[in-house]
Amino acid sequence: MNKATAESAQQRFDRIMREYGPALSRLTAGYEKVASVREELMQEIALAIWQALPQFRGECSERTFVYRIGHNRGLTHTYRRPAAHQRLDELPHLELVDPQPRPDQQVATIDQHDRLRSAIQTLPLTYRQVVMLWLEDLAQADIAAVLGITEGNVAVRLNRARAALKQALQERTR
Repeated sequence: MNKATAESAQQRFDRIMREYGPALSRLTAGYEKVASVREELMQEIALAIWQALPQFRGECSERTFVYRIGHNRGLTHTYRRPAAHQRLDELPHLELVDPQPRPDQQVATIDQHDRLRSAIQTLPLTYRQVVMLWLEDLAQADIAAVLGITEGNVAVRLNRARAALKQALQERTR
């Protein structure tokens, strides 16, 4: 018996949100800087997943299916909102604290993550998308499927994004 027949629609949706919710939440940070707007986007993604689940035929992995919906909603949300409503002075606040290091190490780690997050936010959207999915450990083939581009294009965007991030991080340390 496969997952689709063993689970009710509600159980399946709940499981998907448990499994992929934290990653989707991080993905929204690539599209929106303001926490309240990210929450709104996350709700849109959850609703879209709920609506799309009955049509999921298993032609790709469930993970790719969920990320594709997140990506599409992120794009729709980003381009639908007027730029005047976006606040560029707020950065996304993600829980990135590892409880095991010493407090001074935690501060250094948080600072590094903040600098990286800030640098990612300066990237063009096409690079941000690839980086955010890559940071979620998606393979290049999965990233290509989510974004609807070729694997070669993913590789090019990743290389260009890494170079831009390296330059942005070097400029911030000067």
